[in-house]
Amino acid sequence: MTHLRFLGTTSDDGDCPTLYEVEGTTDILVQGDRVTNPEQLAQLRDVKDSETFVLVPRDLLIRFAPRTPHPEMVPFSEIAPLFREFKHTAFRLETRRGYASDRNGPKWERWKSGADVATEPDNAWRENVRAQTAEGKRFERVRLVDQPLTEGQRFLLASGHSNVSAGEDIRNLPRAEAERIGLPDHDFWLFDSRLVARFVFDENDTTLGVILSEDPAEVAAACQARDASWHHATRGGSACPDQAL
Repeated sequence: MTHLRFLGTTSDDGDCPTLYEVEGTTDILVQGDRVTNPEQLAQLRDVKDSETFVLVPRDLLIRFAPRTPHPEMVPFSEIAPLFREFKHTAFRLETRRGYASDRNGPKWERWKSGADVATEPDNAWRENVRAQTAEGKRFERVRLVDQPLTEGQRFLLASGHSNVSAGEDIRNLPRAEAERIGLPDHDFWLFDSRLVARFVFDENDTTLGVILSEDPAEVAAACQARDASWHHATRGGSACPDQAL
């Protein structure tokens, strides 16, 4: 199935115009008001019967149109050093209803059996969080949550306290609110407001890899998503995966 990735919109009320990337291609899909002015249509060149035309503000293209080609996907393991080497902030937006990395782990089975997984001894991830936050750096996450919570989200709510204790600031945002304010529908890490690591998942919530980008438009969109989600998200029942995935 062809998947459209939301890039951004200059609309404040959910209407067009909007830009999307057609994932797996170099194409950009533009949503806007259809051109009906006959004088404008008469000036267009080489029009095919299958073509239509839309109007979008210049600001939409300036702010959100990618300026560089997307690089190839790389394994998540290749970005592991970034979680030690970032200078100031590492921010994660989590949008999925569940993660295969959680369901396939032993902690999931303990939780399903009724064990209290609210606190866990430090692992490599939490040890690094403690080390980085001790230097004044920030680990921040916003997780989209559904109403009612999915099983995967309930697991994360139950197990996330150990990550919070290690130093992460983790907040929740209802999915309906995320859609209202126009947040993207994909997961990413944003490092120091300059580098985006966008996740690629399969239909079973398995991480296939990440796509790294320093494209100014994509970084700006991620920064805007971070600021908007952080403004509307709330603490309480904080959730996060036991791993960085």
